[in-house]
Amino acid sequence: MKRRTFLKNLAAGAAAAAAVSAAGRTGAALAQEARFPDLVAVRGTELTAMFDRALEALGGLGRYVKSGQTVAIKPNMGWAAGPEVAANTNPALVAHIVRNTLNLGARRVVIFDNTCDNWAAAYRDSGIEAAAKEAGATVAPANESGYFQEVELPGAQRLSGTAFHEAYLEADVVINVPVLKHHGGARMTAAMKNLMGAIWSRGPLHFNGLDESLPDLLLAKRPVLHVVEAARVMLSGGPSGRRDSRYLSSQMLLASEDPVTVDTACASIIASAGLPVPRYMELAAERGLGRADLASLNVQRLSV
Repeated sequence: MKRRTFLKNLAAGAAAAAAVSAAGRTGAALAQEARFPDLVAVRGTELTAMFDRALEALGGLGRYVKSGQTVAIKPNMGWAAGPEVAANTNPALVAHIVRNTLNLGARRVVIFDNTCDNWAAAYRDSGIEAAAKEAGATVAPANESGYFQEVELPGAQRLSGTAFHEAYLEADVVINVPVLKHHGGARMTAAMKNLMGAIWSRGPLHFNGLDESLPDLLLAKRPVLHVVEAARVMLSGGPSGRRDSRYLSSQMLLASEDPVTVDTACASIIASAGLPVPRYMELAAERGLGRADLASLNVQRLSV
């Protein structure tokens, strides 16, 4: 897919999503009611209700989580900053997913992130550690290489292999729960970029180019579901945020089984604010690792 074609598809996908009917279905979805949507975008003011509505459209969380399974939930938890900064995933959303997962009979739920700030401070100040524990999850540290196991990536173009956190590798199910925000290097953090917090060393990705390297992470074990918090989107100063960071109140939550699809939708949000979009989605799509052609997908846009 050429860059011009990708950007054209991005614009067409955003236009198609904006034209969704009040019933919440695109024309494509009306013709394909027998299957679940490729992407759900929910607008609202309460993240937990938005998550419930998105999962209802996808057939329920029970499609992804079964009784007796171990579930790893990977939020953005990399910065020692409170929810008001929007550098990390909202703790209330993380806790809600934990509770819903345990209610389905999950044997164990593990939360982790390889943080950028001091791990103990980031876990604490993000509010996620306390919220996740209160909801019944185990919060696993990721501050030592011993927690990570080397994984080969057959077919990788830039990374021959990398070390993933044991919680990620040993879980029966992984749910990826990033926050959408600006990133100074990658231009955008969402589903694919959030997987960098599941590995030990980020150096090779930066050295080889984030756009070119991030698709290689999809060659390892993949999350079954990607839930992107995009309620208050950081537009500058990312990924940690600054005093003068700008924000977009989009009041959105997006969910998809495909990280390329959900990231392409996220790119349309930041593009609407005049920000440049990254290339890693189109490069992943070219390699057959996901779908970036939003206009041809079954997209549901809902509200609560």
